[in-house]
Amino acid sequence: MNTSKPKIAQIIVLILIVCPSLLQAYPYQDANEDIETRVEDLLSRMTLDEKIGQMTQTQFSISPSYITTYFIGSLLSGGGDSPPGTNTATDWANLYDTLQARALATRLGIPLIFGIDAVHGHNKVRDAVVFPHNIGLGAANDPNLMERIGAVTAKEVAATGIDWTFAPCLAVARDERWGRTYEALAEAPQIHDNLVGPYIFGLQGPDANMHGEKIVACAKHYVGDGGTTGGVNAGNTECNEAFLRAIHLPPYQRAIEEGVGTFMSSFSSWNGARCVFHTWLITDLLKNELGFDGFVVSDWEDIGSDPTNIKNAVNAGVDMSMAPSSWYSFITNLKALVNSSQVSQSRIDDAVRRILRIKFRAGLFEHPYTDRTLLSSFGSAEHREVAREAVRKSLVLLKNNGVLPIAKNADVFVAGSSANSLIRQCGGWTIGWQSMPSETSTSGTTILEGIQELSTGSVTFSANGIGAASHDVAIVVVGEAPYAEGSGDDSDLQLSTMDTSAIIAVRDSGTPYVIILVSGRPMIITSPHHFADAFVAAWLPGTEGGGVADVLFGDYGFTGKLSFTWPSAMNQIPINVGDSAYNPLFAFGYGIGTGADLNWDGDVDLLDLAVFSDSWLKLPADPGYLPRVNLYDDPAAIIDFCDYALFAND
Repeated sequence: MNTSKPKIAQIIVLILIVCPSLLQAYPYQDANEDIETRVEDLLSRMTLDEKIGQMTQTQFSISPSYITTYFIGSLLSGGGDSPPGTNTATDWANLYDTLQARALATRLGIPLIFGIDAVHGHNKVRDAVVFPHNIGLGAANDPNLMERIGAVTAKEVAATGIDWTFAPCLAVARDERWGRTYEALAEAPQIHDNLVGPYIFGLQGPDANMHGEKIVACAKHYVGDGGTTGGVNAGNTECNEAFLRAIHLPPYQRAIEEGVGTFMSSFSSWNGARCVFHTWLITDLLKNELGFDGFVVSDWEDIGSDPTNIKNAVNAGVDMSMAPSSWYSFITNLKALVNSSQVSQSRIDDAVRRILRIKFRAGLFEHPYTDRTLLSSFGSAEHREVAREAVRKSLVLLKNNGVLPIAKNADVFVAGSSANSLIRQCGGWTIGWQSMPSETSTSGTTILEGIQELSTGSVTFSANGIGAASHDVAIVVVGEAPYAEGSGDDSDLQLSTMDTSAIIAVRDSGTPYVIILVSGRPMIITSPHHFADAFVAAWLPGTEGGGVADVLFGDYGFTGKLSFTWPSAMNQIPINVGDSAYNPLFAFGYGIGTGADLNWDGDVDLLDLAVFSDSWLKLPADPGYLPRVNLYDDPAAIIDFCDYALFAND
């Protein structure tokens, strides 16, 4: 029997195992080639159908066979959709790998890039860590923390296979009536300048490598979405070019400096011209002047199926259409536009070149499937501690008449609609689009639960505020019901009747009380604030409500500062720092700090040194002991009382 052929086959298989590079028939398949060489080689091999497929993004619920048939380049998850199963990280990883296999089955094997709105953690997935929304992170204004938040978010997203987040939102929000105010870091770009770079670095990694535990970031919504007249979502921003460049553009410049991979165009208009069709904004300014070399994706169905809109958007510089419903019309109409010379082949090549560049940078050709070793850290205690720190640092103390900090052995009464609600703590864009479907949609700690965990005294809860009398202190947690864009636009930012009634019930009891406001923006609180003994802006803290309790009980000090001007009445809105007429309830940058103010009298002085000295001589079990983490970021660095005095003076 002739055995030479089987032996030859075995030798060939062995060679391919030892030298897998021999399987790489083309330069674009060779990881050792530089990225631009790989891009140009692959682009040269693509048909027009394959190129247009790369420019198309549709919903992940598409029939999987269409991914292969139409060479689809990108999928997304939008709104409240979820994979088969119970919305776990493993469910998402299984979905991703199944769909990615369809893309790799195409002639050239170009992998998908999958996008999701991981805007405050991997917020659509059950048991993910959900961070405070951006408005709270702007109040914290901690670059190191922002980098760590980006890193945790990236790792949890990567654990599900997904490689692209539609974040960060870089809006400079100028009108609190806008329903996306909480997605903005601040009303002034100086805060963005401090935080945008570190956050993108945390998401994408050193040199914007975007792979492994890192993912591709997206700067959105370009540009001016936070400046629309009347705070109307997807409305019209009316300003001259100088104002646009001074206020709305700087965060995007910072993102480019950090190597952000993608941009998303805005639904809104600038002086009546829609951003998605704006050649000067997208091509002349963003790509040519600012040198952005990644790709631009449109927002949800912002282009649609109309051939004229497709032509105008692509010619303006949009590289990928987010077309969950109109994807097929986008493909057929764009092909017809190219064949009729209304969209040039060079414009198509430029768009696809940019998309491929990011896919290569993200390592998708070498590592197209989920790294399931990352699943073990998903929602971990370590990740949750970063979020809890973010909650602590985001809190802004607006008033304190001596009721804070609360003694842990105090008899505490808790009231209010937002005291025991993850739905309200997390706000919009959590599991669902406008809100979480139910209180059990994900795991976390409510503010009430955090108080109960830290208290060594009694804790009584009554949502309506009835029964506060005879307690040592009351905590009333009020705020907004959850919302996202569109439905969140609001011309009346007063507290609800339910919340007002709870506050009045507690006030009338005679018990000293703290109001904690859980909201996505400053609200009209002039009267409630006036009567309360203390008032705390907690924003939308996410799943780790224990961070609020940490500060209420004095384990940590208040350090947050307002990144938004706080109006005293609706007729003051819009009001922003730098306005010629500026008389708010609280100014931009306001916040009572208590890091070294150990006796909470509003001043750091020798009395604080006495408190510190007394505490320093005590053990943790002794009355009057203060955790040393209160006193300094590195407690071991405080050697003696003189050292503390220098710190306090500083």
